[in-house]
Order: sequence, then structure tokens, then C-alpha cells
Amino acid sequence: MPRAQIKNEKQYQKLRDKGQSKEKAARIANASAGQGKKQVGHKGGKSPSYDDWKKDDLMKRAREIGIEGRSKMTKQQLVKALRNH
Repeated sequence: MPRAQIKNEKQYQKLRDKGQSKEKAARIANASAGQGKKQVGHKGGKSPSYDDWKKDDLMKRAREIGIEGRSKMTKQQLVKALRNH
């Protein structure tokens, strides 16, 4: 049975399966139910692409989120690892 506070239960479950927190999954599922998935997807932040970051900044971010083996990675490997995380 769907939860009362979740407007798009199917999307909520997919997000939870991908590792999103309950709060974030609910926020995304409810926003897309009200505005449509395409509209919510375009909302995104204004952060520059990882390709535009300096390697030192990529290393710092990789350390923050716990990517292992980062010290031996090239810039492109760091970008790929951060995108896949």
C-alpha cells in the first residue's frame, strides 16, 4: 500500500534501491509527481561540470565521499569515479 506522504511510490522505491536517503527519495518523487519528471530533472544546481574542476579539487571531493584508490587516479578517472558514485 502506498504511503500517504509519497506521491510517486514507484519512483520512490527506485531511488531508494539506488541508495538515496528516504528524505531525498521522497522529495524527488513528490516533486516529479507534481511537476513531471522532465521538469524536475532540468531544475538541477549551478555547479560546474567535473570536467571543469582542477585535479586537486576532484581529489578533495573524492576524499570527502570516500572513493578508494583516488591517489593513483588520473583526472579523467577521478571524474568518472565521482560521476558513478
